[in-house]
Amino acid sequence: MSGTLVGATGAGAASEPSGVVDLVAYSTPAPAYTVLVRDFQKTPAGKNVLVESSFGASGTQSKNVVAGQPADVVNFSLATDMERLVAAGLVSTTWGSSPVNHGYVTNSVVAFAVPKGNPEHIKTWADLLKAGIRIFTPNPFSSGSARWNIMAAYGAQLAEGHSPAQAQAFLKAFLAGTVVQDASAADELQTFLIDRQSNKTDVLIDYESDILQAINAGAKISYVIPRQTILIQNPIAVTTDSKNPSAAAAFVTYLESPAGQNEWARLGYRPVLKSVATKWATKFPAPKDLFTIQSYGLDGWDNVAKVFFSTSKSSPGIVTQLEGSLGISTSSG
Repeated sequence: MSGTLVGATGAGAASEPSGVVDLVAYSTPAPAYTVLVRDFQKTPAGKNVLVESSFGASGTQSKNVVAGQPADVVNFSLATDMERLVAAGLVSTTWGSSPVNHGYVTNSVVAFAVPKGNPEHIKTWADLLKAGIRIFTPNPFSSGSARWNIMAAYGAQLAEGHSPAQAQAFLKAFLAGTVVQDASAADELQTFLIDRQSNKTDVLIDYESDILQAINAGAKISYVIPRQTILIQNPIAVTTDSKNPSAAAAFVTYLESPAGQNEWARLGYRPVLKSVATKWATKFPAPKDLFTIQSYGLDGWDNVAKVFFSTSKSSPGIVTQLEGSLGISTSSG
């Protein structure tokens, strides 16, 4: 987990938000928030607001807030991580009720990062199971990104006409092909960037946004969006026990505004506002077979969490059993 403090100077008028906002977020948007906070502080609502940020694996961050980590604004990878705070009374039950963005601040899709030029010609999910391919994806018992990756792989098999049993068999082979499963997407990206310099058969499964951020930062990699992939939706909310609700709400309002959404898009994230998304359609073309977590009988994250990722000893989830059979930790930390 990392922390940063972005400062502002001067005392604001009584009607203007001011003071400190504690942002607790999943790992991948850390570089984006450096820019977004700076831009927010250039607005009248943000000029006297300090934003102190903590980034880490989504599931871990969610549990940390429940355990007492200060948070005014929370931005997670998964809706289930937000619902954990709802259950604890730390986020309103109506956090996702907005008819405009339904509580989500950014969208993305699951994509493949490969060494520059894609030397192994990776294009499809099936290509990941070619002999010698080394798969990088985080541990799904700490990382929200990993859960998106796994459900993208599973849903893609169903989209191709395979049975649930065949989709589960694909998941087993997919997970068996992983080289390392770090705690977060950010950690996994760094491991991949170091390793791919000497291994041309490496493939990182990740958020499109994370890959684009790395490329923008100078990483010598390419990326592929498979024909079948999942729509990633990342939730945001102001906590019910925020010590600075006015400034926290102003910050979230900026992130969800057309100005904020355009900046998110420039930084590699698909906008949630339709008016902004239309402007960025060329940069973010819709995958041919884009599906959601509600598709193919998945019924949303609450059901998926139980069926695929439950760590109950009496009723372990599908992925829990697969990871356990491969000797990979299913501890959520």
